[in-house]
Amino acid sequence: MTALAGISPAAIAINRFGLGATPLDAPPADPRRWLGDQFDRFELLPQGLAELPDAGVLVKGYQMEQRAMRQAGQRPAVAAMPTAAVKPSKTPEQIVARQDFVQDVQALYRQAVQARMQSALETQAPFVERLVHFWSNHFCVSADNPQTTAFVGAFERDAIRPHVLGRFEDMLLAVEHHPAMLIYLNQVQSIGPNSIAAQRAAARNPERQLGLNENLGREIMELHTLGVRSGYAQADVTEFARALTGWTVDGIGPQGRLDDGSVDSFIFRPQLHEPGTRTILGKSYAQPGEDQARAALIDFARSPATASHIATKLARHFGGDNPAPALVDRLAASFTQSKGDLRALYRTLVASPEPWAPQPLKFKTPWEWTVSALRGLGRTQLGQMQIASLQSQLGQPVWKPGSPAGWDDIVASWAAPDALLRRVEFAQRLAATSGDTLDARKLGPQLLPASFSPATADQVARAESPAGALVLLLVSPDFLRR
Repeated sequence: MTALAGISPAAIAINRFGLGATPLDAPPADPRRWLGDQFDRFELLPQGLAELPDAGVLVKGYQMEQRAMRQAGQRPAVAAMPTAAVKPSKTPEQIVARQDFVQDVQALYRQAVQARMQSALETQAPFVERLVHFWSNHFCVSADNPQTTAFVGAFERDAIRPHVLGRFEDMLLAVEHHPAMLIYLNQVQSIGPNSIAAQRAAARNPERQLGLNENLGREIMELHTLGVRSGYAQADVTEFARALTGWTVDGIGPQGRLDDGSVDSFIFRPQLHEPGTRTILGKSYAQPGEDQARAALIDFARSPATASHIATKLARHFGGDNPAPALVDRLAASFTQSKGDLRALYRTLVASPEPWAPQPLKFKTPWEWTVSALRGLGRTQLGQMQIASLQSQLGQPVWKPGSPAGWDDIVASWAAPDALLRRVEFAQRLAATSGDTLDARKLGPQLLPASFSPATADQVARAESPAGALVLLLVSPDFLRR
């Protein structure tokens, strides 16, 4: 691969910490101060995100429609079969209602993705906007079913953005209370085996046992806070899952059935909660009701294991796929000393020497590359461009990592030849509409101030057309890395 030029501090601030330069951006004279000043420029609720339709109303409407059909007897009876596992078939009316619901959810999803990208193009605080994307991926939900898909845009807007410059503890609580997380990790189906609801169900049908779903408890401990190999055992996961029983979504009753409510907010249902004191990581939690799991969550947020886990991920995102142990230790110490104050953590990151190394440390993910390419070409409006479809084509569909672990941001995950070919194809589409208005020879030094390598500059200068020159710039090693 072509050797890269040394990267200037201004280019590092713009591309490694930020989302990429625009043709109108002047290189920051004081890169570190420029990053810190963005804390006061961050727009909490951009217009596109503020205008998203209410996901809860959409889900509630569909569920009410389905319940009305069942109560009206529109579901046909099923003939007796040898096995008891046969499910009644759906009526044509129910199938149509389901199809309409899925279409409405997909439309809401696409609108949310467009709003996310629009915010990334318009932001005056690209460093903070990148941090929103970082935390949204850390606390990820995956839009793998219609109900979760309906809420993914609201999840980033309402659980991540308000706390990105606040305290980790507050973000953690907001995340674990959000309908998207509770639905995605099946918490709405978790019932204490000895709870009032379970006892009543057993009285009605002794052969049917209601019980725990440990998904949320496990992922909180493994991914959101303490991290793997941090010393907890399966018994701790089970105990924490018992503490979490009763945490659910308003409008969704036991076993995920529709109940009265708006289906858009957290609710604690005492009848689902497992009674008794819980012992988690050697500590007893005797708090009543919702406060039991909340107390454990706060302890997790303040744990040294969580400080190390968060520090490692943040260091990897800004300091390289294999971050320096000194950077991780410094960030963990900041997290602990500040009691999870995220502004203090970011200041420690910016003040550290490791993320300012004058060589490329990271390979852009498809999302990062798309954002930087659009910003680099001066795009401020998306027009007819469908970002959700585009990101799927590039291999990183927005809010769809397919796993609670989120997307990797290491080079091995994104630098395969076929993935790079897809970027070339999209770059050609972009250049076809910008090649007559932008001169890549001038644009390169603007987007990569004091860091545009002579080799790339030579290739761009030798391009057969203005559009071809833009393509070479957008897929050059200089631009693909940050």
